[in-house]
Amino acid sequence: MIKNIVFDIGNVLADFRIGEFLAEKGFDAPRIRRIVKASVLSPYWEQFERADITEEEALRAFAGLDPEIGEDLRRAYSNIGGMLAVRDYAVPWIRGLKEAGYRVYYLSNYSKKAYDECRDSLVFLEYMDGGLLSYRERITKPDPAIYTRFLERFGLTAAECVFIDDTERNVAAAEALGFRGIVFESYEQAVRRLEALGVAGG
Repeated sequence: MIKNIVFDIGNVLADFRIGEFLAEKGFDAPRIRRIVKASVLSPYWEQFERADITEEEALRAFAGLDPEIGEDLRRAYSNIGGMLAVRDYAVPWIRGLKEAGYRVYYLSNYSKKAYDECRDSLVFLEYMDGGLLSYRERITKPDPAIYTRFLERFGLTAAECVFIDDTERNVAAAEALGFRGIVFESYEQAVRRLEALGVAGG
């Protein structure tokens, strides 16, 4: 029986609007592609979300991958307010699940910088029962350790949890530990998948 709904945050409850964010800073499409390739798509991004490296170390590592745009990378990430934006359905969805009797949690790869500078995108946290962020735990999905730590921290059983994430490998890692999993594509699709598992409240 499903008792707990566990959400990823980026591109599930909040938009990770990296392209729009960089365009708003004045970068054109070719430069945005280079910035994203040297940062978000690099292994250093995950290290930063895991708090293995500092912000300065991350910026230097990004620039090392594409030295010609080193200053652009610094300007891009000097302040990341607006890089994430809460989705309209997030709070009503969580409140509906809570009202239906489910406990609702988060389990997300998230840097301290994003947590500090994009707080307006996390308004739904006050309605949730708790969760884990990678920078605090020093572990990122899909490492099985973050899922087992989550279960232990909140005294939960994997078989009673549904994990919703937009990244297939993260869902697969949760399923391997006994969670029910949903690869998020849209709010409507996720609600239908939850309903198929007997979960109401979408």
